[in-house]
Amino acid sequence: MGQKRQTSHCLFTINKTLALFQFNFSSGYLCWSQFCPTNSFDALHSETRKPTLSVGQRRICAARVCVCCWRFVIPPAGLDGVNLLDSKASQGELGWISYPSHGWEEISGVDEHYTPIRTFQVCNVMEYSQNNWLRTNWIPRQSAQKIYVELKFTLRDCNSIPLVLGTCKETFNLLYQETDDDQGSHFREHQYTKIDTIAADESFTQMDLGDRILKLNTEVREVGPMTKKGFYLAFQDVGACVALVSVRVYFKKCPHTVRNLASFPDTVPMDSQSLVEVKGSCVNHSKEEEPPRMYCSTEGEWLVPIGKCLCNAGYEERSNTCQMCRAGFYKSTVGNMECSKCPPHSFSHHEGSLHCGCEKNYFRAEGDPASMACTRPPSAPRNVISSINETSVILDWSWPEDAGGRRDVTFNVLCKRCRGEAANGSSGGNLRCEPCRSNVHFLPRATGLHNTSVTVGDLLAHTNYTFEIEALNGVSSLAPKMRQYAAVTITTNQAAPSPVTVIRKEKTSRNSVSLSWQQPERPNGIILDYEIKYYEKEEQETSYTILRARGCNVTLNGLKPNTAYLLQIRARTAAGYGASSPSFQFETSPDSFSISSESSQVVLIAISSAVAIILLTVLLYVLIGRFCCHSKSKHPDEKRLHFGNGHLRLPGIRTYVDPHTYEDPSQAVHEFAKELDASCIAIDKVVGAGEFGEVCSGRLKMPSKKEICVAIKTLKGGYTDKQRRDFLAEASIMGQFDHPNIIRLEGVVTRSKPVMIVTEYMENGSLDSFLRKHDAQFTGIQLVGMLRGIASGMKYLSDMGYVHRDLAARNILVNSNLVCKVSDFGLSRVLEDDPEAAYTTRGGKIPIRWTAPEAIAYRKFTSASDAWSYGIVLWEVMSYGERPYWEMSNQDVIKAVEEGYRLPPPMDCPATLYQLMLDCWQKERNNRPKFEQIVSILDKLIRNPSSLKITANTTSRPANLLLDRSSSEVPAMGTLGDWMDGMRTLPCKEAFSGVSYSSCDTLHSRYCEALNRGKKRQKTIWKPNVEIS
Repeated sequence: MGQKRQTSHCLFTINKTLALFQFNFSSGYLCWSQFCPTNSFDALHSETRKPTLSVGQRRICAARVCVCCWRFVIPPAGLDGVNLLDSKASQGELGWISYPSHGWEEISGVDEHYTPIRTFQVCNVMEYSQNNWLRTNWIPRQSAQKIYVELKFTLRDCNSIPLVLGTCKETFNLLYQETDDDQGSHFREHQYTKIDTIAADESFTQMDLGDRILKLNTEVREVGPMTKKGFYLAFQDVGACVALVSVRVYFKKCPHTVRNLASFPDTVPMDSQSLVEVKGSCVNHSKEEEPPRMYCSTEGEWLVPIGKCLCNAGYEERSNTCQMCRAGFYKSTVGNMECSKCPPHSFSHHEGSLHCGCEKNYFRAEGDPASMACTRPPSAPRNVISSINETSVILDWSWPEDAGGRRDVTFNVLCKRCRGEAANGSSGGNLRCEPCRSNVHFLPRATGLHNTSVTVGDLLAHTNYTFEIEALNGVSSLAPKMRQYAAVTITTNQAAPSPVTVIRKEKTSRNSVSLSWQQPERPNGIILDYEIKYYEKEEQETSYTILRARGCNVTLNGLKPNTAYLLQIRARTAAGYGASSPSFQFETSPDSFSISSESSQVVLIAISSAVAIILLTVLLYVLIGRFCCHSKSKHPDEKRLHFGNGHLRLPGIRTYVDPHTYEDPSQAVHEFAKELDASCIAIDKVVGAGEFGEVCSGRLKMPSKKEICVAIKTLKGGYTDKQRRDFLAEASIMGQFDHPNIIRLEGVVTRSKPVMIVTEYMENGSLDSFLRKHDAQFTGIQLVGMLRGIASGMKYLSDMGYVHRDLAARNILVNSNLVCKVSDFGLSRVLEDDPEAAYTTRGGKIPIRWTAPEAIAYRKFTSASDAWSYGIVLWEVMSYGERPYWEMSNQDVIKAVEEGYRLPPPMDCPATLYQLMLDCWQKERNNRPKFEQIVSILDKLIRNPSSLKITANTTSRPANLLLDRSSSEVPAMGTLGDWMDGMRTLPCKEAFSGVSYSSCDTLHSRYCEALNRGKKRQKTIWKPNVEIS
């Protein structure tokens, strides 16, 4: 009891800065003075003095010197893991078993917060063969499989204690025993398994006692795997002077957490060799996108999560939870995006809305996404104009003033035949109307029109018609209001003849038939001729023949024997054709000619003679024709025209057919494009993305043909019918072209997925990027050769009646031989993703920097507007892919061009080429050169390379190659007035005389000065003082 009273004076405190034990010397001296001499510790073993203490007192006193009256700095216990035992947490005696009883001793004290703490000490360093055991109480394992033991202790350096070198140790042993229940005080040493021998990293000496510093050691050992319900820990002392300050037993676990909206519970690791897979559960108002999982490591740490949960529609992620969208917001799909604010003209009054309702008189179509603003039907079309041509009329109108906030505006045209009187062009009057007959034709169609123009044909002559033009959009069917339309009433001219009603068959043979008919009841003028259209009944008008005859009879030759034909006739006056007659059916005679075996030899001789006579006749005809220099034509009253698949066949002339005029787009594709077997195509890699899908390079291997490289456009999945039609329309257009400077269509794949368009492969890609990559690496002749190829391709398109509308260097492809080919024929596409496009008043987009002024203002696209675009391409080529008008905005470009400004010549640009650019940029489109003229000019430059040496910024005058198209030289003129007289430009002559330009050299000197000023600025567009057309 006395010993405990003395030790109760020992105080333990925590110093937060030093983390070391400190010795309270005054308390230590008090303990020492009570049991030991006041001189020194050496008196305990002095040989010259007689000991004044008994052996038991000396043992007690030595122990007090080691551990009594210490002040400790104890760091706070770590927060990692779940504690199974913590000696510092005990408020009373721990009740651990010490064996033998004079070994480990329990000491009590308080920390700086005056909280009691329990420690154990032993310091029997004076005697040999120490075997002192200290065992904890039974510790339940709980769910742990691997446990950690944390020891905090101090240990006395044996060298600092005199005369104990043979008995003092500086280590002690840590052991454990697993059991399924509490064994009580039952204790057997051999039942314990050694965990480790514990040695001190830092020990204290006599000097540390004098300095009041004791050093605390911390050691952690892991034990496991554990299999029984609990265990004991034991500490074996073999002769050390050690104080066990605290013992903590814990295990690690991965704590409860929420990741990716999935909740993961507390998880205990299994063993040191494997990870524990834990399945998470989605938080409220969410669902799995991919099953959430995480792995718990042996260190109690969660590894990277796999899978995640998504908030339900109407909920958004906030603070690892899914919470309802606020009022005025919505979320229509599952996902972790934020709720969106209601789009215009819509609202949501409640939390958790999946979509926003539309305001009054606003609607959302079935296919509209929830993010789209609510819209309304369009207003009626405006400014309806009718242009009557005998029995046909062209209707034009303006876009509705209000499109209802949508772009899917279409127009329907309703035709009514009216009786009564009305002023032409009005919509009123005393009229009684009924729907038009079914034989009235609309071009391109009567419903679903995207353009603001329609042609109506096959109308009755001198008849009143009312046309109602209705504007619709995607929500018109949802609006309860009346139809939004504009009406116009017209009267057709009394000129077209009525139909032929009576047709008679006069004579029939194996290969011909003779027909006659009566003149129409109402010829409405002089009948000029009749058009006879006939075809085989089984062909269903897919291939037919047309004859023209001036009389009321005709003989059809070259027919098939024993075949049924259908025929229609219509009359033509100076005003045009009348309506066609009803179909008239006739049949040719059967083939009854046969040769019997008895007379076959005679017949063979007769046939051979006839063939010989015919050959002699043909030879004589050829000789006569060569001498007479003329050939005899057919009867002037009959001209035969052949049609295939509903289109006119003219020998040597090809005409572009718009695939959008076909009711079934696949018919146009199969007519103009070759269907390929998908097994013949091998895709190598994706080289880009187009409007409808990916663009790939690959190989095409047709049977019995050499494998070739091709470019492949694929139609992306989930396409609409309209996207498929627009995608295949480009193939239908390309398939009609056959020219070395037009991209060649190899074929299409429409009978399997993905749908593909296969074209020839152009190794060098687009012209603009190719030129930028090879800046200043080509000669002038090479550049002119490229330009000549582009012009040749455009001449071919112009001759076929095709207007490109988007001619630019980016749409010119270059192959390995530097051959340039025109591409990009998607007329129906809207340039939504083109950075060079700008909105027009009708909702479409056009490339402003390349487009002629009249096409921008009035959407009048012609070959002349393509010529303007060619001038911009010429500028791009000579500037090696520089961007036209540089960084000017589209509005600034439009304004500058309208004011007469033009791009300056590129660096080192030949004067002849810059003059060609200016000619292409004439404001009056009729003054621009035709592509045939452009090709001729470039051919002259190629034949005369020296003409390219004069650059636009020199003082030499460039030759105006467009002044005289018929000759290769410009006539020499002495004065500017003479030149003006020769050009028949009297107004220009008067204008130049007013500014004192007396000679061509003076004029050109001013012209070159302006060019040089523009060249120095480089990025300044140039406007001549006087514009010469």
